[in-house]
Amino acid sequence: MEASLNMPAAHEHRPSKMTGLQWSAIVLGAIALALLIYNSLTHGGHDASHGGGHGAEVHAPSLWSIAPFVGVLLCIALLPLIGATEHWWENNKNRLMVSLVFSSMTLGYYFLSFGATKVVSILEHAVIAEYIPFIVLLFALYVISGGICLKGDLAAHPATNTAFLAVGALIASFIGTTGASMLLIRPLLKTNSERKHVTHTVVFFIFLVSNVGGCLLPIGDPPLFLGYLKGVSFLWTMGLWPQWLMMCSALLVVYFIWDTRVYKKETVRDIVRDETQITRLTLSGKINFVLLIGVVFCVALIKPGEEFVGLGFKAFPFMRELAMLALVVLSLKLTSKKIRSDNQFNYHAILEVAALFIGIFICMQAPIEILKASGESLSPYLSSPTRFFWATGVLSSFLDNAPTYVVFFETASTMTVEGAGEVMTLPSGALISVPLLVAISLGSVFMGAMTYIGNGPNFMVKSIAEQSGVKMPSFFGYMLYSVAVMVPLLLVMMWLFQ
Repeated sequence: MEASLNMPAAHEHRPSKMTGLQWSAIVLGAIALALLIYNSLTHGGHDASHGGGHGAEVHAPSLWSIAPFVGVLLCIALLPLIGATEHWWENNKNRLMVSLVFSSMTLGYYFLSFGATKVVSILEHAVIAEYIPFIVLLFALYVISGGICLKGDLAAHPATNTAFLAVGALIASFIGTTGASMLLIRPLLKTNSERKHVTHTVVFFIFLVSNVGGCLLPIGDPPLFLGYLKGVSFLWTMGLWPQWLMMCSALLVVYFIWDTRVYKKETVRDIVRDETQITRLTLSGKINFVLLIGVVFCVALIKPGEEFVGLGFKAFPFMRELAMLALVVLSLKLTSKKIRSDNQFNYHAILEVAALFIGIFICMQAPIEILKASGESLSPYLSSPTRFFWATGVLSSFLDNAPTYVVFFETASTMTVEGAGEVMTLPSGALISVPLLVAISLGSVFMGAMTYIGNGPNFMVKSIAEQSGVKMPSFFGYMLYSVAVMVPLLLVMMWLFQ
């Protein structure tokens, strides 16, 4: 879910500097601490997610209020593809400027329509309750996984490449799709550096490691973490394992057959080079695996306002975020500069996420409120889990899967669908149909793989592959792969699990 948000510009790449990483940790820590103090003073220690009063107004915003949300998403989708703006867009300062302009439009609308109190409520809900936890989690996974370096050059047999993809799909739910993509894409490209036909391998890597593999835990993919923040239990997504297993297995089989056929097209010279130029895999920065496990425990066990693992006290607001930032600081201290340099680690990608998502989280409050107010009227159009699945998936493909998940999550929580089966009660008191939640979760995660802009790691992997000399398909060329491979498998999945 980060919509072209992790594409590192080649001309902006600079070696990792410890001081810069420390500044990032200090800034985010200061923000979280300031919000902690603010929340304690103004809400008496209650969870920030309950302090905003979001949605308290009787009247929903007008349809025109969604224009800034549409605008910021169109900028994310189109500006990187237009020649006149392509390089301009690569600068994070320009991204932040666009983000803040559209945010100001949304806040200006709320100020003129509902007054200053509503603006404060929107900011509390969008920034304090959602954006800060979201960006701190991504920052922690990004920095800590950036301290793990896997190097080597194996013989690029179809079985070897399939094993790379299988491992990536397996670990994506546990270290995030961004973390798994960063960890494995460079050694996979190095392994295939002697081969000429590599494009399909990178495409399937995006399918499996950057998207489908991340659906088992909230830290796996941004949409699921937003669901967790809205009250979905941490382990609920583990129940999606049958769909995860079916999709991963099917994609791996298709890839193995495809790569076996393509491997026969390699020249004898290239195969000889591939077989002889071998370097065994080495893994450095292993301490960061322990720290990643720490992030998982932070997300699973620390819930503001709830008792902390039976120790007799309640977790204070932003305790979870402060604990994750502490793990980031440990990663910076315990990982050598050489490891991060070997990883070509920099912060361009995470700064891009931070710059754009502040605008997305603020601007999406208007469509969310409209959907909350008119959820029942959408029942004729979204009358089944199947329709929710495709509606969420199609929009996740062309916009961004994280805000798309939120919009349909909020819509589903306002609807009563006949025959919807089991119902989940959220902390807010709202009810949501479990089959609809399954459809929304699978649609946003799986179909984030349909385009380069569906999920942040997609563009990041594309950019790294191109820097390594792999000719990647165009925007619509990539869609030929995704439509040909993903859509038939998704139809089979629906038939099996309907």
